[in-house]
Amino acid sequence: MFYDHQSIEKKWQSFWQENQTFKTADTTDKPKYYVLDMFPYPSGAGLHVGHPLGYIASDIYARYKRHQGFNVLHPIGYDSFGLPAEQYAIQTGQHPAVTTEENITRYEQQMRKIGFSFDWSRELRTSDASYYKWTQWIFIQLFDSWYNKATDKAEDIKELIHHFENYGTNNLSAVQSDQLSFTAEEWKNASELDQQDILLNYRLAYRAETTVNWCPGLGTVLANDEVKDGKSERGGFPVFQKKMMQWSMRITAYSERLLQGLNNLDWPQPLKDAQEYWIGKSQGALVTFDVEDAEEKISVFTTRPDTIFGATFIVLAPENPLVESLTIEGQKEEIENYIEQTSKKTERDRMSDVKNVSGAFTGSYALNPFTKEEMPIYISDYVLMGYGTGAVMAVPAHDERDHRFARKFDLKIVNVIENVNDIQEESFDSKDSVCVNSEFLNGLKYEDAKTLIIGEIEKKNIGHGTTNYRQRDAIFSRQRYWGEPVPVYYKEGMPYTLPISALPLELPEVEKYLPTEDGDPPLGNAKTFAWDEANQKVVSTDLIDNETVFPLELSTMPGWAGSSWYFLRYMDPNNDEVFTDKNLSDYWGQVDLYIGGSEHATGHLLYSRFWNMFMKDRGYINHEEPFKKLINQGMILGMSAYVLRIDGTNQYVSKGLAKDQQVQKIHVDVSLLKGGTDELDIVKFKNWRSEYAEAEFILEDGKYICEREVEKMSKSKYNVVNPDDICEEFGADCLRLYEMFLGPLEQSKPWNTQGLSGVYGFLKKFYNLYFNGDDFEVSDEEPTKEEYKILHTLIKKIVNDIEHFSFNTSVSQFMIAVNEFQKLKTNKRKVLEPLAIMVSPYSPHISEELWNKLGHLESVDFAPFPIFEEKYLVEDEIQYPVSFNGKMRFKVQLPADLTVPQIQEIIMQDARTIEQLNGNNPKKVIIVPKKIINIVI
Repeated sequence: MFYDHQSIEKKWQSFWQENQTFKTADTTDKPKYYVLDMFPYPSGAGLHVGHPLGYIASDIYARYKRHQGFNVLHPIGYDSFGLPAEQYAIQTGQHPAVTTEENITRYEQQMRKIGFSFDWSRELRTSDASYYKWTQWIFIQLFDSWYNKATDKAEDIKELIHHFENYGTNNLSAVQSDQLSFTAEEWKNASELDQQDILLNYRLAYRAETTVNWCPGLGTVLANDEVKDGKSERGGFPVFQKKMMQWSMRITAYSERLLQGLNNLDWPQPLKDAQEYWIGKSQGALVTFDVEDAEEKISVFTTRPDTIFGATFIVLAPENPLVESLTIEGQKEEIENYIEQTSKKTERDRMSDVKNVSGAFTGSYALNPFTKEEMPIYISDYVLMGYGTGAVMAVPAHDERDHRFARKFDLKIVNVIENVNDIQEESFDSKDSVCVNSEFLNGLKYEDAKTLIIGEIEKKNIGHGTTNYRQRDAIFSRQRYWGEPVPVYYKEGMPYTLPISALPLELPEVEKYLPTEDGDPPLGNAKTFAWDEANQKVVSTDLIDNETVFPLELSTMPGWAGSSWYFLRYMDPNNDEVFTDKNLSDYWGQVDLYIGGSEHATGHLLYSRFWNMFMKDRGYINHEEPFKKLINQGMILGMSAYVLRIDGTNQYVSKGLAKDQQVQKIHVDVSLLKGGTDELDIVKFKNWRSEYAEAEFILEDGKYICEREVEKMSKSKYNVVNPDDICEEFGADCLRLYEMFLGPLEQSKPWNTQGLSGVYGFLKKFYNLYFNGDDFEVSDEEPTKEEYKILHTLIKKIVNDIEHFSFNTSVSQFMIAVNEFQKLKTNKRKVLEPLAIMVSPYSPHISEELWNKLGHLESVDFAPFPIFEEKYLVEDEIQYPVSFNGKMRFKVQLPADLTVPQIQEIIMQDARTIEQLNGNNPKKVIIVPKKIINIVI
């Protein structure tokens, strides 16, 4: 029978859409299972064949869990705010909403073609006002919360105000920006403005001056992961470090919980390691150093207070506020120049650049509190303002970076840990040795020395033992248009949140998407974007009088805001009253399986854990962690093609003849190759671009052979393969199977279109098992033992593979089983029905078609998954090789349940044994049940 994949797939895609086959019920007695893919951003380029890899894997698992009787939530949506749409708007004037809608339409068409079993009725878009209303609501909850260290959770800001009214800061244990101290009376006497300013010191969403990655070319602040090598990832514009008033999220309040929570997550270890490193917990001491001839003091966090006797200089971060006051007149120009140079580097660049040593001397000196020695004070880009206090006590003998710095600037190096190295030449770092040249610490090992020195530091009242985290609070504002408006207005420069009833604060229309002439963010171009406090509504900016009408916040939220809670909204996407009904969030709970890329380790995956923990603290949900099990899918790599142009000419030499030539490799679109081979279609190439119209070619055997290379699949490398083309030629079922067949889910693997034909051939064989010629023909006869054995071998393997996400080996096993059934001419219903069910998670369209032809009216997706029965793999008979003196002479088929004496009796009476013995008695008969028989003569 002809396998018409196009008509079959169109038929069942229409059926699923019309019948909402995969719409998930909220009221059910079934156990739940929540399968989720990381939120896709709808780019203009659409999907290439690398994108569906994770979606296919999650879809297989979602379908499998439905077969197992679970109520499966498998939704889809779009992280639809983003910089690309805004950049396109700046270039063309087209509103980002229009671009985004077009891109989403394209994405949805492509995903429906691949046959994903999403509950499309729950589709979300972060740029819809109905969605970001609740993102704004969460922001307000964060603004109205503080972190109580005594209860180790976020609480309502009203509780903090109550504490201030009764006790001031006495007995207060709170996470805060600056350590404040005041009485209840002082709080009560403070003005409204002063009280609000104090509360900003504690709020989980707060506004403060922060060092940011400022990109003038894009007119916005960028996150660290949006900057590569000092330039914006989008557009390649220069990025500078700059201090700005920004909204921030106090994620540092959750550092310990975020760290400890990793222990209970079924996540890849490298991803957990990345988060652990990012959070960067370290224990040590906070030590204060006096500065000679100055009132200022320098606080330093150190993880090695036991080495303080070897601290010979101080290094400040260039952004440290102390730099200005500690720089003497003669050093100002050098210091200012160095700060300017450093501003062009991101913190990530500074952390990764371990080879280059640079710095500048302030001209001031601190005093070592134990040695009383002068310590010159420098600035250097290897010290970060966001870690610790933005200052380090440098111990060059025992820290590699400090050592390089000391060597460059000819600073003193003092050994304080016993070792045999020449510490003038290289540093020595160890916690296993003992202290030397350290007075009362001499002879003590690390832990004892650390305990003793912290005690002495506390006695001197110059510091204390403490725990520090590398993680910094997350900047939460962007100076761009296409993002969620921050629901805040300003009275006398102080931020106030809008009333909940005013949400959503909708994104206003603007004439242009660039910053204003005054340097305000693009929302400053809006004509109707001011808050009328009296009438509780947004009004014209012309009405701002700062008495009843006030300016609104002009920054928008960052790209990660909407994706930090979308998994909760899927549970109840159409509720206008609450972000998610508590009963539904209690039912669905954690995402059971989350699949996406490892690049989100220290961005989205940290922020969403933070927001989830916060929502639990405030009683809105009951689960601490959002994602129970997480899998990072690998990448499908493209097979790029190159033409080789001889330098200085318009001649292109074929790969095999280029050995002795000086050539330039130029990417060429893989669609210009002939039939998936390496041969270039010269006519198409000449027509591809005008600069190649007059190209000349040096051929080998009459052909131009391109050089090939495996690279990341990317539009810029012209190696993108469109899944639409694959679905058209081979079918979505073939695409799904092939992507799983390429290799283990977590690994990266190269795409090869030629490999599709083998998988397509398998699907044709599978389809034709159910046909006799052109007639659908399935027998109700009982399968043979051999057929049952093949079937249950397959069931056992497929169940194990799906449970362990080993989808590639499942595809191999399907191929083996179908080949064996084909040889046996199997057409038994009791074999072919369970076979169709097993194949359906991988290739759902063909399975629906066959299931329907088998007489079933309901979708195959809800048919119970076949149960493995061990009895069908138990052999009734065993074929024994019979050997004489170790040489096999014949084989014999015997019942599997025979005892050793019974086997020996039968074998000794066999005519072939009698012939081999030739009248001799055997010295020994060795029988290993179900394995071998060996007779020693």
